[in-house]
Amino acid sequence: MSSRPGVIARTAINPGSNEYNTFRRALRGAEGSLKRDLPWIGHPDPWAVLVSEFMLQQTQVSRVIGPWQKFLTTFPTPSACANAPLSTVVRLWSGLGYPRRAKALHDTAAMIRDHFGGVVPSEVDQLRRLPGVGEYTAHAIASFSFAKPVAVLDTNVGRILSRALANRTLRLSEARTTSKEVMGRVNSARFNQSMLDLGAQFCRAVPRCETCPVAGSCKWNLEGGPDPAPRSAAVSRAQTAYIGSDRQLRGQVLAQLGHGAVTKRQLFSVLDGIDASKCEDILGGLVSDGLVQLRGRTVQLAGD
Repeated sequence: MSSRPGVIARTAINPGSNEYNTFRRALRGAEGSLKRDLPWIGHPDPWAVLVSEFMLQQTQVSRVIGPWQKFLTTFPTPSACANAPLSTVVRLWSGLGYPRRAKALHDTAAMIRDHFGGVVPSEVDQLRRLPGVGEYTAHAIASFSFAKPVAVLDTNVGRILSRALANRTLRLSEARTTSKEVMGRVNSARFNQSMLDLGAQFCRAVPRCETCPVAGSCKWNLEGGPDPAPRSAAVSRAQTAYIGSDRQLRGQVLAQLGHGAVTKRQLFSVLDGIDASKCEDILGGLVSDGLVQLRGRTVQLAGD
């Protein structure tokens, strides 16, 4: 790991709660310049926020805006999504990758319809019961849609906590505690969004410290040393290459089935040059995930 590139420190951080206050003030002062123009930020409909959180998992923001808008036009409510066949949801998911998220979203919509009267629940423990909803997603929905005083912790936030607040690698329990303490009693939605915006635009995997608006309140900037973020809790590791991966092959199969049912032979012709046993494994995985079904000699999207 490389050491922190030199940036002239203008302020010093006092230990303890003063440290968090200094950072919190700096973040609040930078809020206007950090704000991104994304359609789900501040959206009044919890369902719209929930859909955005599903789509944003492991997917770049720029790839989500169009599909998110189209999805909500097609499915303006959880019940509308739940009542549609899974195949329709999978087709709308095309281009976002990780299609198991599409099935999880469809299952979540069904649970909201069947167990919550068609209304997205507001409590974290209720949200955690939904398929595909982990700690981060539950906290994000609870904060952004219902103003619950919970902190979000994802890759973006994890990097900020380890660099700006600790300047050391953080265990998961430490990251959770720090995320709660640094948020304090401020408006959770505004604070959490500013943290996500800061991480997405400045405190990235390759940080933009020289132009970061809170550099004067960052311990790593002030103290230097190796980058503490890569091994810290909640900080994602680099993904494996997409070209030639199982993810690419699965996507090719689903794209083909999006046009309608085909025979296995026709389907495998799309995967030209791929070993037959590998093709069977890819197809078997999609069937096991509930995304694809076999009917006699034909293969089709589940729900078609």
